[in-house]
Amino acid sequence: MTAFDTYGTSTHTAKQLADLLADRLGAVFVERDSDYLGIYLLATLNDATRFQVQPNALPGDDGDNDLYDEQHPELPVLLLVTAPGPDSALQDQLAGIEGLARLTPTRS
Repeated sequence: MTAFDTYGTSTHTAKQLADLLADRLGAVFVERDSDYLGIYLLATLNDATRFQVQPNALPGDDGDNDLYDEQHPELPVLLLVTAPGPDSALQDQLAGIEGLARLTPTRS
């Protein structure tokens, strides 16, 4: 069962959050550029857990930004986690990052 979690922060920039995750999890982030997401950072662990650090504001077609997570406009940086299954140890590690809030519960 694949688990999906979303976290957000107004404390850290995307780069700062990726650096914190790299230190805590040993993840190596690669910068990507997408027409839909803009610039984001992506890392995948050996167990296929994927971390995507991205802006909440997405480039819109009309020149205005659209929000990826409209329920949390106050959070400029999001962390999307896709894991092979629920992982309470990983959730505990992420909960230990100051200023990072879990926005959605694990769903499959």
